Amino acid sequence: MPYPLDAAAVRSWCGLALEALGRERERIDAINVYPVADGDTGTNLYLTLESAARAVEAAFDGHASAGTAPGLADAIGAMAHGALIGARGNSGTILAQLLRGMTDVLAADAGADGTDGTDTATGDGAAEALRRALRRAAAATYEAVAHPVEGTVLTVATAAADAAERAAGEARDAAAVARAAHEGARTALQATPGQLAVLGRAGVVDAGGCGLVALLGALADALSGEVTATPVAVRADAPLPEAAGCDVAAHTAADGCAEPGGPAFEVIYLLEAADEAVARLRTRLDGLGDSLVVVGGDGLWHVHVHVDDAGAAVEAGIEAGRPYRIRITHFGGGRTKEPALAPRAVVAVVPGAGLAGLCADAGATAVTVRPGEPPASGELVQAIRQAHAREVMLLPNDPELRHTAAAAAEQARTEGVRVAVIPTRAAVQGIAALAVHEPDRSFDEDAVAMTSAAGATRYAELALAERQSWTMAGVCQAGDVLGLIDGDVAVIGPDLTATAMTVLDRMLSAGGEMVTLVLGAGAPAALAERLERHVRERHLAVDTVVYHGGQRTAPLLIGVE
Repeated sequence: MPYPLDAAAVRSWCGLALEALGRERERIDAINVYPVADGDTGTNLYLTLESAARAVEAAFDGHASAGTAPGLADAIGAMAHGALIGARGNSGTILAQLLRGMTDVLAADAGADGTDGTDTATGDGAAEALRRALRRAAAATYEAVAHPVEGTVLTVATAAADAAERAAGEARDAAAVARAAHEGARTALQATPGQLAVLGRAGVVDAGGCGLVALLGALADALSGEVTATPVAVRADAPLPEAAGCDVAAHTAADGCAEPGGPAFEVIYLLEAADEAVARLRTRLDGLGDSLVVVGGDGLWHVHVHVDDAGAAVEAGIEAGRPYRIRITHFGGGRTKEPALAPRAVVAVVPGAGLAGLCADAGATAVTVRPGEPPASGELVQAIRQAHAREVMLLPNDPELRHTAAAAAEQARTEGVRVAVIPTRAAVQGIAALAVHEPDRSFDEDAVAMTSAAGATRYAELALAERQSWTMAGVCQAGDVLGLIDGDVAVIGPDLTATAMTVLDRMLSAGGEMVTLVLGAGAPAALAERLERHVRERHLAVDTVVYHGGQRTAPLLIGVE
């Protein structure tokens, strides 16, 4: 059954789109050959949408604290604003403008009846509103780009709007319009190699267009309730490729993956300025370089341009208003590394202050997770910078952070840092990986050793059930103790200590040499001693080590190596 076009749909759209771009990010990066073959379009789109999604969550949290719910205008406006302030690269800047274009229509419609904009668009009205929103979004992207080029995301956006327009006359809900727009975008994407020569020579479709297809697919899924998760085709001749068709690192300009003699720097900044000052800024920046995109409005703008004179581009912004969050990237290989950089470091995401201290004692940089607030990729990038090393091993310690960690690693690589994401799914696996870390080994050998140590560690956690629900181990009641092994509920019990013992026995039934216990903030004082004694009496030759993690999410974490 189709869902209404409301704030909840926008929230769902953000989540599904972030997941889709996380899956497609590496493939989109690999086909990024226009306008510059710098292999970051997928990462930039992911980071931009991540900022948008966090803004939507903040809108929901703000209304919840006031005992209200956000309306469609609030949610879509937050999404567009979050994308604007967090836009990365040429593709992210265009995405921000596309969302702003949709907001212009949907927010206006939401308050058209004189309400505060909290109404919901349904039925024929929603279908028509979405059609006009997609048309406005396509037009807005052309307005933002100084010199529009066909065969790019602009073309794909227009095709999506055309398909939505054809469907709107017959569709009875927004879900059907969104699905038609998605299919129209997919068809247009496959035609881009024939419209832009650099794509045709490389045998790939437009990278920005790939991202838009993923975004529209997520919108259709959010409105229909049917998640398709169909991979975006990245090659012109292969509908479901295993790898991208253009290895950016291996190709040269002569191979057709980049145009020679392009500007040396990418300059991006947010700008507070009046409309008339921005009009003059566009003219000046257009004379300084290319790939000029200026998006925004109402006094806040996001500026993106490729130039040889980065200082002149920033000075132009100063003359127009107040530029800030200035980012300058050299296309020749990223940031120059200082001689004082350490050869290698470890960055670990941990759930408590105790584990953060343990990481610090081991020489690692810790990112402490706040309850209910997983770190954004920007926080992980900042932690990688703070590690001040040429090479970094990143331990996400949570399966839900795999896309976030991958995006952070890709961003850090553009700054000259070599990063390996070790696939740790729990804090105890991170402890095991950290224990075998050897900075004197080669980078690849160290990554393999840490990955092997993490993979050889089974993990479990004890948690309290908040409500009655079905689990893999049966029905639990509110207040029951749940023993989760490798992410699945395996034991349900009334007592923390007894349940922990049962979990340990199950984990050690297949063998083990070392048990790691990480006590949470609410763990009973005698818990560790009783569990150590239990292991000593029931499982010979198994050692136990105890850490006071201080995590508030679970009273006990268990690892078995």
